[in-house]
Amino acid sequence: MFREVLHGHRWEKLEQVVLALFQMNLSDDSGRRAWKSLPWSVMDSLHQKGYISDPATKNKSVWLSEEGAKLSKELFEKLFAPE
Repeated sequence: MFREVLHGHRWEKLEQVVLALFQMNLSDDSGRRAWKSLPWSVMDSLHQKGYISDPATKNKSVWLSEEGAKLSKELFEKLFAPE
């Protein structure tokens, strides 16, 4: 889905953001193995702020609140809008 929306430089920027997030998710001392999911502490914080549903469930996804969805869209457009 994102590949069709983002092209060229914007796609590379998204790749860079994902690579940066991997740094927070390192799972061993090698510095080369990272978890694929987002950090629980961040997910919990977003939940406490009311942006997402409780991440501590068996579901593999979370619901964004109305405010969370609005902020998510604004941030996506801010970070990845055509220059």
